[in-house]
Amino acid sequence: MRAADLKGDNAHPFKSPQRACALPVRGGVSRVSKMADLLGSILSSMEKPPSVGSQESRRKAREQAARLKKMQEDEKRKKSDFRKRVEKEVSEIIQDSKLQKKKYPPMGKIERSIIHDVAEVAGLTSFSFGEEEESRYVMIFKKEFAPSDEELEAYRRGEAWDPQIAEEKRKVKQQAQFELEREARTGPKEVCPSSNYRDKYSHLIGVSAAKEAAHTLEANKAYGCVPVANKRDTRSIEEAMNAIRAKKKQKRSEDECAGSSSSP
Repeated sequence: MRAADLKGDNAHPFKSPQRACALPVRGGVSRVSKMADLLGSILSSMEKPPSVGSQESRRKAREQAARLKKMQEDEKRKKSDFRKRVEKEVSEIIQDSKLQKKKYPPMGKIERSIIHDVAEVAGLTSFSFGEEEESRYVMIFKKEFAPSDEELEAYRRGEAWDPQIAEEKRKVKQQAQFELEREARTGPKEVCPSSNYRDKYSHLIGVSAAKEAAHTLEANKAYGCVPVANKRDTRSIEEAMNAIRAKKKQKRSEDECAGSSSSP
């Protein structure tokens, strides 16, 4: 039994502490080093605990995400409140028969788009005016009091709209248009000078000299008066070339006849 135990101990040396101590030094060192390498590989494969720096960065990231979410919720709530306020104002404009339009103060692009949307849903007309982005504002009108082109042009120029002044300008414009049409029908007005140049400069040239100095343009009767339309050559190029050839041929024949008559 003791021999079996010893044989078993030889087969499994680590089961007996006394036997382990009696192992050769070289084999024991190699086994211990292998165990150490295995333990080191196991520890290196394990996930390291988070450091203090990574925990701080994660905390800041969570705080930033929370702030961003809160800002988005606040922006959404502000837009909702602004839309409710605009809807209430538009409802008051529709119910009040005396109100024809409403002008809003300058505001951002998102607020202007909300006003346009609410006005369109309510059946009103809306326009944006202003040159710069910071100075652009919105005006809403009832359908029955929609602005004219002249009113819109005045708002685009940054001017105040006065119906009386606009009516006066419209009348002046109509009068000028009427004068142009009458002049086109009857011809230009005959201009009558307020004074005669001969009387005005009589102290310089005298009365008789002024009459003698005046020249009258008369047509030369030797040429006669021919209308301009008759002076134009209405022939085609072929007709003109044929006429030139005929004249040349006639001249050659005349020269030949003159030469034959002069020869003995």
